[in-house]
Amino acid sequence: MRSDLFDPLFADESVSARIDDRAVVRAMLDVEAALAQAEASVGVIPAGAAAAITEACAAEFDVAAVGRAAESSGNPVVPLVRAIEKLLPDDARPWVHHGATSQDVLDTALMLCAARARVRLVEALHSATGTLATAAREHRRTLMVGRTLGQQALPTTFGLKAAGWLTALDAAAGRLRAAELAVQFGGAAGTLAALGSAGLSVGAALARELGLAEPALPWHTDRQRILELGSALAAVSAALGKIALDVTLLAQSEVGEVAEGGGGGGSSAMPHKRNPANAILTRSASIRTPGLLATLFSAAAQQEHERATGGWHAEWEPLRELFAVAGGAAGRAARFLPVLQVDAPAMRRTLDATGGVLLSEHVSGVLAGSLGRSAAHDLVKNAVASGQPLRDVLLRAGVDADRVDAALDPAGYLGSADALIDRALAAHADAWKGSFP
Repeated sequence: MRSDLFDPLFADESVSARIDDRAVVRAMLDVEAALAQAEASVGVIPAGAAAAITEACAAEFDVAAVGRAAESSGNPVVPLVRAIEKLLPDDARPWVHHGATSQDVLDTALMLCAARARVRLVEALHSATGTLATAAREHRRTLMVGRTLGQQALPTTFGLKAAGWLTALDAAAGRLRAAELAVQFGGAAGTLAALGSAGLSVGAALARELGLAEPALPWHTDRQRILELGSALAAVSAALGKIALDVTLLAQSEVGEVAEGGGGGGSSAMPHKRNPANAILTRSASIRTPGLLATLFSAAAQQEHERATGGWHAEWEPLRELFAVAGGAAGRAARFLPVLQVDAPAMRRTLDATGGVLLSEHVSGVLAGSLGRSAAHDLVKNAVASGQPLRDVLLRAGVDADRVDAALDPAGYLGSADALIDRALAAHADAWKGSFP
């Protein structure tokens, strides 16, 4: 449901405008016009009738009236076809919607809306991943604490963290771009019987007219395409949700390693607060997504024989809402990630706060060559247990200062971080080669 109150928070207008009620009605009209043109192109209906139907479908229709009239038939296609017929001359009326069924038109219209909305969503993802690639490149030397299972672990870099965000979002974007959007055309029971031997030719022409894929068979009760599309949208929400969660944790007052730019995030009661509002709203999409996707999977299993009794109907709203929440999250991420403020000194302070404890694994390994593995391990373990700065304890134990300082330098214990960032950047460049979506 469209909401003037909440849509600015959770939706993106450029995506939502392509999947809202008006957009679906427009897409259904486009399908009816394309069907008439396809049928005329193979000689199934008169060219004059196709021209009249195309002209009628260009008119504006009362969306609310179509919705109210749909109650008796159970879908909006039936009243829309009747409304089109009223605009047609007598000799063209028999040819509108010829050989099709309501599900053909609505499924294809939703695929057409998905194609149109996907362009805008992918543009936002392209922008967001470009920002993350820049962050990975520019912060490859920005040291910070790596955290595992909620605890400080080993040194890492913000560049590698951004590279991790990047590869996940690139993969999700790739799934969405690869999802096949196909026409639905099978007639009343999937046989195209009303078109005789011309059914397949009309289906192929319809796919060409609309720029959608031509499936091997009608997919009235085979909802794998819907699941593929829904899963791709969920993957986008999940990848963005992980980024947003990390940002909210790093922006906590006790951590303060990143902050949202742009001057937002205020509190109605506490003037001192600077909430990561954009990350919070982005994360909300990933929280809403699983229930929507679960509905699509449940509906896919409730597809009796050749046409479903409710399973098909159950998909319409959750599929559109998945587009809305994923599109909203992608659009917001594309706006807030470029102004995300990274506080490198704060990251370094966190890294240094434990007095070198995070480097205990490295120190133990460095000392093992001269002291032996067990002795080095016990020395470091006892030093950490003392609660004193690791450097001081090791110096008192007689370890050479230069060796201690080298072992306690977090920049020297980053392993393959640099190479991993390079791989992520190369994969990103490859993922977005050529045109998209």
